[in-house]
Amino acid sequence: MTQPEILDQDIRVLQEWLRAAWQQLADPSLTAFGRRELRNQMKQHNADLRACLARVTTAQPKQSAQPERGFARPEMRILAWR
Repeated sequence: MTQPEILDQDIRVLQEWLRAAWQQLADPSLTAFGRRELRNQMKQHNADLRACLARVTTAQPKQSAQPERGFARPEMRILAWR
């Protein structure tokens, strides 16, 4: 696997873990201690996810380095048909 594929897989795993953690947090049978521990783990995984996303954005080539063609007024040309 290439580095971008590994980062993409890590991001997907972290997103899925956070999704499942939110569902588990809604469980009424979870104790106060369990909720606190789960929230602490969620904060850590969220920080890891943000770090992975930051690595992806820095790894992508800068496309804005080249000037983009904007919507400019076209040059007017008058063509005469005889």
